[in-house]
Amino acid sequence: MGEPAILAEGLTRRFGDMVAVKDLALCLPRGQIHGFLGPNGCGKSTTLRMLTGLLTPSEGRVRVLGLEIPRQAEALRQRIGYMTQKFSLYDELTVWENLEFMGRIHGMAQSGLKLRLQELLTTYELAPLARRRAGGLSGGQKQRLALAAAVIHRPDLLLLDEPTSAVDPQNRRDFWEKLFDLSEAGTSILVTTHYMDEAERCHHLAIMEAGQVRAQGSPQGLMDAMTTRVVEVLAPDLRPLKQHLLTLAAVRSAAQLGQRLRVLVDKEEADPLAWLRQACPALAGAELAEVRPSLEDVFVSCTGREVRA
Repeated sequence: MGEPAILAEGLTRRFGDMVAVKDLALCLPRGQIHGFLGPNGCGKSTTLRMLTGLLTPSEGRVRVLGLEIPRQAEALRQRIGYMTQKFSLYDELTVWENLEFMGRIHGMAQSGLKLRLQELLTTYELAPLARRRAGGLSGGQKQRLALAAAVIHRPDLLLLDEPTSAVDPQNRRDFWEKLFDLSEAGTSILVTTHYMDEAERCHHLAIMEAGQVRAQGSPQGLMDAMTTRVVEVLAPDLRPLKQHLLTLAAVRSAAQLGQRLRVLVDKEEADPLAWLRQACPALAGAELAEVRPSLEDVFVSCTGREVRA
């Protein structure tokens, strides 16, 4: 398969006494969509900045597209695209002017730039908006413009820092279809997100908490490797029932979803349904069913972020 798109070993970044990223290891193949899943402040953005050479690691080594980072960061910048969470193009410029400006920054010749702009306007459904100022666009339109600007020079690697945090579900879905088109064409993509449904779309996923990767692999592989089983409980008086279940040693988490509880039980209990009924007499008349895990269950299981009390 050749050299990975990103190879990191022992990657650590400190800010004074605070460790933002600790001992990170990554080996990400080319041509796939890789995700960082985690809450705000867990180290996702810091990791992206180290991978691009914008931040120097306190420890560890990084190779991106075969280049040593940060030593060869300048050469890398010509081969990557970067899209930030906040819209960072120029509100007072039109859609066309923003894209033309970004093309010139990347040193594109004027003859080829015009054709590329027309191609991008069509691909990202921006042609009717070409002469509109960016400041007057909707959230979804700004998102498409930002993505077009990030890929104008056909980068080998695209880095996206929570790119869909300010758009509606339909625009998020359409955005991901564009990412799959880029991936199919050979672009390697690394995206940070705190949306579980987006994380499940990635080919490879790393779950981060407090600066550390708690688990990584394919979304399905992570769900298969869970150390807990998932049981849904349909019963009355869910609030006191939840508090009681959280006192049981084998219960890792209990969360209410409408009229049901979603309970994570350690796999040491071979028959979680029978164990729950025995350990909690209040479940005698309840309806219990073991269900397929979700990435949210994986996150809770491997990070322990569900508070018991």
